[in-house]
Amino acid sequence: MTAHLHRKPAITAKINTALRHVPVWAVYALGVVPAFWFIWRGIENELGPNPISKLEHLLGEFALQLLILGLAITPLRRFLSVNLLKFRRAISLLAFFYIVLHLLVWLILDVGVLSEIWADITKRPYITTGMLSFVCAVPLALTSNNWALHKLGKGWYKLHKLVYLICLLAGVHFVMLRKGLQLQPLLYLASICLLLGLRLIPKNR
Repeated sequence: MTAHLHRKPAITAKINTALRHVPVWAVYALGVVPAFWFIWRGIENELGPNPISKLEHLLGEFALQLLILGLAITPLRRFLSVNLLKFRRAISLLAFFYIVLHLLVWLILDVGVLSEIWADITKRPYITTGMLSFVCAVPLALTSNNWALHKLGKGWYKLHKLVYLICLLAGVHFVMLRKGLQLQPLLYLASICLLLGLRLIPKNR
């Protein structure tokens, strides 16, 4: 039992030591690779009979995965002592990058007509939810820098709590997007709710 108790901190320490040697730029570099891969598959006509819809889905789902990863950083640090804090900004900005790509594919390649875009936003609840998530994400992306952190002070931390709402809206958007109650979107939404719920557990003194 004693050996087991000592093994866990040792493993965590090794993980954190390895993470400290990973440069943040590598996260950005690796993070954009899937976007090029998805687009290349579209160019090569490897996305099936409806390539625009498939590309839109791939970009949006990867954005959601990054949002969940960013949301997991605090619980990982608190409950498992795995420290990914230095990558949080990169993960968040990459998530926003994929959200923008997802939105551009829908705006330009899928709909393309301004009047139809507005009609879809106002009449289709899943699009309304997705747009609300995007709108909330814009100020966070614009203030994800040291200058904004310095200028806003404590207000910066309050503003960036919007990420909780963004993740919930994105999860609900995905559930509503799929016809019927499908397992995969529900698992994403459940993961978001779990990660948010873990934040409500009182800290031990």
